[in-house]
Amino acid sequence: MPTVNDIINIGFSLQQDGKLDEAENAYIEALKLGSENAEVFNLMGVLKLQQNDVPKALEWVTKALEVHPCEYFYETYFQTCIRGRMYQNIADCESTIMKTYPKSFSLLFNLALAFKNLKQNKKAIEYYDKALKIDPASFQAWFNLAHLYSVEGECKNAVSALKICKKLKPKDEDTEYFLSIALMRIKDYKNGLKYFENRLCKKTAVALQEKTYPHLASSDKLWKGENIKNKSIFVYFEAGFGDVIMFSRYLPLLKKKCKKLIFYPQKPLVPLFETSGLGIDELIEGYIPESHLDFDVHAPLLSLPYLLGLKGERVFAYPEGYLAANEKLKEEYREKYFNNDKFKIGIKWQGNTYYDKDRVLPAEAFSPLIELKGTHFYSFQTFEGSEETKKLTEKYSNVTDIGSELIDFGQTAAALSNLDLVICNDTSLAHLAGALGIPCLVMLPWEVDWRWHDNLKKCDWYDSIKLYRQKTNGDWNGVIEEIKEELEKLLS
Repeated sequence: MPTVNDIINIGFSLQQDGKLDEAENAYIEALKLGSENAEVFNLMGVLKLQQNDVPKALEWVTKALEVHPCEYFYETYFQTCIRGRMYQNIADCESTIMKTYPKSFSLLFNLALAFKNLKQNKKAIEYYDKALKIDPASFQAWFNLAHLYSVEGECKNAVSALKICKKLKPKDEDTEYFLSIALMRIKDYKNGLKYFENRLCKKTAVALQEKTYPHLASSDKLWKGENIKNKSIFVYFEAGFGDVIMFSRYLPLLKKKCKKLIFYPQKPLVPLFETSGLGIDELIEGYIPESHLDFDVHAPLLSLPYLLGLKGERVFAYPEGYLAANEKLKEEYREKYFNNDKFKIGIKWQGNTYYDKDRVLPAEAFSPLIELKGTHFYSFQTFEGSEETKKLTEKYSNVTDIGSELIDFGQTAAALSNLDLVICNDTSLAHLAGALGIPCLVMLPWEVDWRWHDNLKKCDWYDSIKLYRQKTNGDWNGVIEEIKEELEKLLS
């Protein structure tokens, strides 16, 4: 007659072969012979994880820990909690792990991961440090630590951690990309721009052009910074609207180096660039057949500062006023919306949430500002998030919805140019205001994007922009209070 261990071994072999139902039957038989078998409880937990049944897995592995707490069973428990996104369960084990298993890399790593997901970043950093003292060659621990350093504004530490990642995995493109972001955050553009060439959006943009214009945009025609004085260059968009507005500042510098500049932005940006010049010889709106297009070399827009060899403060060329609004359209909007003696303020609270939800704040957060006397507010919120505008217009008589009328950035620029001030989250509207030279107060989340750098006292990209960052993660009320004080000074 087979023993309990024989049956467990049979079940384990079946489980390894992927025969999970048969393995489960074997474990149940084993439990009939030894009802408090912690090993079987743990194996059942692993099996249920394989079946994506997290609640049952948690139930089984909890039983295993109750009968016989050990490092291996805690590892299963942590993996189960990670699968179920139950990070607080892991955090609750902190004191037990530190008392009983302080040298377990796996358990310390997962504690750090739990605190990271709970947004308790200081705790997460502490436990990644402890884990790395045990295994200093853990790429994933260094990589996660670098991210946390960046979020917490410890940018030089982030760079150091990513340099270690690069030594551990010299050819890892993700490491090089995030290293570029960390370097640019501390304004080391000499090295940052070089690694920035590994960004995914560049590869996507290049691949799209090579597919669209296979005879013209081949890899050997990708501009690498060589002399193009007598050549034409095709520059095309990548990333979001804000990125294109920001990096379009380099087009006049590029024009000085080439014979002909062809520029292809996203369609909603075309009317804006039609009135702004920037040395563009040919502005493309939408698809043009290959037979109707002619150029010698091509480049994605965000590569221009690197290809132009810009260093130091030259990276911040044209800190304001390099774009211009259509004057006729500006006057039309003035007569329709802005013909009053109030202090006119444009607002926006949401960008593209596909990329980042941390930058979004509720429309009603603006209420303390709207209630200030002598002001008139204009919602520039378009598309996603515009449904929130009614919460303001129905409550306040000094709020006008202009965003519902704006179709492209030419219209937005014209309307924006009638304002005294813009207050918005980190979105394309901020870049547009800065590029037009319009005073703008930008509200930043706790995790700051690289382009605003680690010293927020000055916006290097736009002279007309002032930056306000959350003091604690998720706290927009504190940001609004700071801006209210600034606004009261302006109004007085």
